[in-house]
Amino acid sequence: MKPLRKAVFPVAGLGTRNLPATKSVPKEMLPVVDRPLIQYAVDEALAAGIEQLIFVTGRGKGSMEDYFDISYELEATMRERGKSLDSLKGTRLEAGQIAYVRQQEPLGLGHAVWCARHLVGDEPFAVLLVDELLWNPVNPSISQLAETYREKGGNVISVLEVPADHTHRYGIVDPGLSTGELTEVRGFVEKPKPGTAPSRLAAIGRYVLQPEVMTVLDKGERGAGGEIQLTDALAQLIGSQPFHARTYRGARYDCGDKAGFVQANLALALERQDIGAEVREFARELLG
Repeated sequence: MKPLRKAVFPVAGLGTRNLPATKSVPKEMLPVVDRPLIQYAVDEALAAGIEQLIFVTGRGKGSMEDYFDISYELEATMRERGKSLDSLKGTRLEAGQIAYVRQQEPLGLGHAVWCARHLVGDEPFAVLLVDELLWNPVNPSISQLAETYREKGGNVISVLEVPADHTHRYGIVDPGLSTGELTEVRGFVEKPKPGTAPSRLAAIGRYVLQPEVMTVLDKGERGAGGEIQLTDALAQLIGSQPFHARTYRGARYDCGDKAGFVQANLALALERQDIGAEVREFARELLG
C-alpha cells in the first residue's frame, strides 16, 4: 500500500454564494477570524502528514499564490519595527511543497480533480474542498481518513448524516455494512431527487482516493448539472477497490453559505484564548 503524500485542493470556483465579497476576493481567501479559509484546509492536510499540496486554480486566484509566498517587504518592515513574525507562521511553506495547475473551464468537481492528474501520478491522494471548514484540532478529518486508509486501503470519504430534506444538495452514499464509524459504500447518487435518496449519509468535502479515478474521469462523462461529477466517477470504482465512508467527528461549517461563514467566525473566535472572552461577553450582551 502506497503512503498518502499528496492532496488536491480544487480552488477554481467563482464563489457566487458569497457575492459581492467574492467579486474581487477569492472565496478561499475569506478570513475566519484572522486566517483565510485556505489556511485551515492546508493546516489540516499537513497535520495528516501530506507532503505535496496541489492547488487547482482559475483566473483571479493569484492572491492565494501570494499568500503562501514570502513577503519580503512586509517581513522587513515588521522586523524594523520590532514586531514578531509569529503571526505569519503557516503562510510560508517549503520550496516546491505547493504546485499550481489551472482549470480553464468550470466543468465540475470531477474535472477540477482530473486537472491534477499529472501531478498526482500513480499515488493515492486526498481531496479537500476548502469552503467546507471541518474543525477538529485534535483529530482533523483528513487524519481520520488517513487512518482508515492505512487500515482498509482503497477509497475513503468523510460523511455526515443530513436531514432528509437536504439530501438533494449532496452526493449521497448507498450504504452497505456499517461497523461503528465505518460504512461500506455500495453506490453513490449525486444530488438525488427529493424522496429518492438511498440514505442520509452525505459526502462533506474530504476524500482519500486511488489514482484509478483519474482514468474514469478521463472519459469526461457528464452528470448532474451537466458537469463532470467526482461522485459519478467514484461510483464506477465500487466493486474493484475497497470503498468506505467514515462518519466525521467534529464541527462542520459550510463557509460557502453566508450563515455558515458567520457561524464559523463566531465559533472559532470563542475558542481563541486571546479574544474568546471578549467575544463571548459581546455575544452575551447582544443576545440580552
